[in-house]
Amino acid sequence: MNVCLRHDRPPGRSIAAGSAARNCLVVVALLFAQTSAQAAYRTVIEAPAPLKALLSDFLDLARYQERADMNAEQLNFMIATASEQVARLAATEGYFSTKTTVNLEKNTATPVVHVLVEPGKRTLVDNLSLDITGAVVAQSPAQAEDLRRGWSMRSGAPFRQADWATAKQEALDVLTRRRYPAARLVASQARVDADAGAATLTASYDSGPAFTLGAVRVDGARRYPQSIVHNVNPLHVGEEYSIERLLEFQRQVLRTPYYSNVVIDIDRNPENATGAPVKVEVTEFPTQRIRGGAGYTTDTGVHVEGLYSNADMFGRAYVLDAQLRLEQRRQFGTLTLSKPPNADGFVDSTHVSTDRTTLAGVDLRSRRLGIRRARESDRTQTAYAVEYYSDRLTQLDGAVLPADTVIEPGTHQAVVLGVERTLRRVDSLVFPRAGTILSGQAGLAFKGILTDQTFFRAYGRATRYVPIAKRDVVILRAELGTVISKGGNSAIPASLLFRAGGTDSVRGYGFQTIGNVRGGTVYPTRFLATGSAEYQHWLSEQWGAAVFYDVGTAADSWREKSLFHAVGAGARFRSPVGTVNADLAYGIQARTIRPHLSLGVAF
Repeated sequence: MNVCLRHDRPPGRSIAAGSAARNCLVVVALLFAQTSAQAAYRTVIEAPAPLKALLSDFLDLARYQERADMNAEQLNFMIATASEQVARLAATEGYFSTKTTVNLEKNTATPVVHVLVEPGKRTLVDNLSLDITGAVVAQSPAQAEDLRRGWSMRSGAPFRQADWATAKQEALDVLTRRRYPAARLVASQARVDADAGAATLTASYDSGPAFTLGAVRVDGARRYPQSIVHNVNPLHVGEEYSIERLLEFQRQVLRTPYYSNVVIDIDRNPENATGAPVKVEVTEFPTQRIRGGAGYTTDTGVHVEGLYSNADMFGRAYVLDAQLRLEQRRQFGTLTLSKPPNADGFVDSTHVSTDRTTLAGVDLRSRRLGIRRARESDRTQTAYAVEYYSDRLTQLDGAVLPADTVIEPGTHQAVVLGVERTLRRVDSLVFPRAGTILSGQAGLAFKGILTDQTFFRAYGRATRYVPIAKRDVVILRAELGTVISKGGNSAIPASLLFRAGGTDSVRGYGFQTIGNVRGGTVYPTRFLATGSAEYQHWLSEQWGAAVFYDVGTAADSWREKSLFHAVGAGARFRSPVGTVNADLAYGIQARTIRPHLSLGVAF
């Protein structure tokens, strides 16, 4: 017996269209049959495991067995058509010569329908023929070879309709993702010899011409100037088409505070392949927005917050953000005024903030005022800033300070010239499994006007993701910080010094409880070093588990440092905005077990 399944257009619709019509007849019969209803029946299916699961989900006798309004006429109709339906369903799994026996057992309190399926020989892929035409053959032979090499339905694999459709679409994606967005599946055919259990597959692709990008056209800009979109555009006129580059452009636009949705595409007409216009359709946020929320972190406790934004100050798309966040051990407020991105993609802003934390015996109140120029993309983030710090540190218990304490209570101030840089080289910005993220900060202050002490401050952080097999990943993290000052650190603002401990530092210890401990008070220090090694095993696409080891210190002298160690385990959940981490850690030096809850993102 030979069966020929033919597609002369790209896949996307099931070959079992006839079964849809028959299902409609079943539904009509269920709704309009006038005979009296009987008790629900029970269906028992005997078939190989993969086929049994499919039939349990889609065979009408299984789907409707819980219906209490079923009557004899309806049940007999489904029994009579069961063999035909089994044959169609089994064919999608590569079984083309099934034999089905259906018996109704009536001498029980609940009728039982026995469905015995002998699947016969399963059809395997025997031969594959791929034909590729178009510009890709001469211009991008490596891309054509990627299509052939990446074909997922190999010789010897079971012929499944779902796999056949997936293989054709994945092959087409190889062409349309880069250079050839007008590529198409010209024809495809699966010729099945059910008696021999062999399937011969053929598929023909036409890449069409190679596309290059042209000018950007913006639609939907009403409140805010189109120049915002053009100024964050990473594309260059004349570069080759790439879906990844269009997605990068989309993310750049969404990083601005002006748009709630962005759709970017090109004109795919092959006649306009050279310099194809890039069409950008934006949906704008309202000019003013008010947001609020509440939550909990193991570091600073319960919090509530509110944020007010006005994205069109002075009628020039300046953005005003006002934020207030109240936590059990921290209170924070900030006011920021930002200009729209300039022609180089940089955003200029000015800000003022106040921050109070009461942790580990220290009441630290910090005020900041500064100007900042920053630019961000998928791979890099750069910022330059001039900021004024004014910090007031108070001991909560009022104890007398020992002579060797580096930072002294009181008010200290500094004007810091700073630069920040972040490099991201990861496979995913939200759920990375491979790659590296590096970030660094450097700041310099000179004693004089509004600065009590000359100093240099540096801080760096590195995270490495190492994939293990298909589901596991090792995450290695390290951070280093130092403050260097010829005259000591006693007059440097405390918020520029370091303490360790907490969810994103050394788990198993309280937030910022590792530092210069004097009489129960933990003072900020000159040096910081922490590291972590974590192994994650993902049980499914959303849920995983982890074990980890953390180590770190914060000290005023490397020679007098004490390393703090911790081990633990936790659960992981992939939410739409990042991985939620719920950990239980044991601090070895503190001999304490602490929970830690956090949302981890790669930015």
